Amino acid sequence: MERKSAAGSIRNTERSKKKFLDAVGKILRTKGHTALKVTDIAATAGIDKKMIYNYFGGIDGLIDEYIRSQDYWSKVTIDEIDKIKSKPEDGGRSFIEKMLLSQFDYVYKSKEVQKLLLWRISEPRKSLRKLTSIQEENGEYIFKFLVDPHFKEQAEEVRSIMAILVSGLYYLNMYAAMNGSIFCGIDIDTSNGRERIKKAISFLLNQTYEHL
Repeated sequence: MERKSAAGSIRNTERSKKKFLDAVGKILRTKGHTALKVTDIAATAGIDKKMIYNYFGGIDGLIDEYIRSQDYWSKVTIDEIDKIKSKPEDGGRSFIEKMLLSQFDYVYKSKEVQKLLLWRISEPRKSLRKLTSIQEENGEYIFKFLVDPHFKEQAEEVRSIMAILVSGLYYLNMYAAMNGSIFCGIDIDTSNGRERIKKAISFLLNQTYEHL
């Protein structure tokens, strides 16, 4: 009975933590990061605000955990990259293409991620800087073991191209969400428009691998 009770307690804790994380997402999505206050988060979650301190050590810990859970590139694990390393014949091209296309859709579908991106460029925060560091570490692993060995002395040029592609895809989604969906005559909110962007991603990536 004690073992069963302990398991139930763990499940209750996980459910409560998820409610807090979901509450952060809801407030971020509807009101923005300036509305992330302990009282409001607790009210939205329907749980005593004291539990934020019990579970996360405070609001900063809660928000930090939420940020980590939402970032796309932080979810690209080293284990995934290690699997690709055993098939180095395309220099990581297919893997990178898959990641870029998935990133484009992931950010488009998540209003919370869009808000986080705006937050990251609008004010400094320790957890946001840490998130950037994690992204760079994962990215460096991709470059070091997949891209650099393939391109050798031209690897720096490829890194510059990838920086433009990743940041451009972020911006297109944010622009469509905040200020209108038409960019260079392409409607980012339509399936046709998004397919054209995806084809452009593949084209640019193929050109990079074929001509560098």
